[in-house]
Amino acid sequence: MRLAIVDSVQIRDEQPSEHRLGKRVLAVAEVEPLDVDGVRTVAVGSAIWLVAFLALLPFTSRLADADRLWWLWACLAGFGLGLFGYEYCRRRRRARHAEH
Repeated sequence: MRLAIVDSVQIRDEQPSEHRLGKRVLAVAEVEPLDVDGVRTVAVGSAIWLVAFLALLPFTSRLADADRLWWLWACLAGFGLGLFGYEYCRRRRRARHAEH
């Protein structure tokens, strides 16, 4: 098995401003991406999991009585995994900036 390695890829900047689908003409908006590296997205998601955990904390006995205590631990796990994701995205962003 032989693998080919591509040294450079040419990316053209000229993008179509409209697409034709049958009789319809769809305009393409020129919009910059909001969050390319995902750091802010993961940070907000982690914060939401933490807020949910803190909001459920006073209701621990009610959750245990209703056999829903796992909600509390799911929120804590979401926050913990979000911290790992946050660090991963930060490192990826740093590596991307170091390339340029």
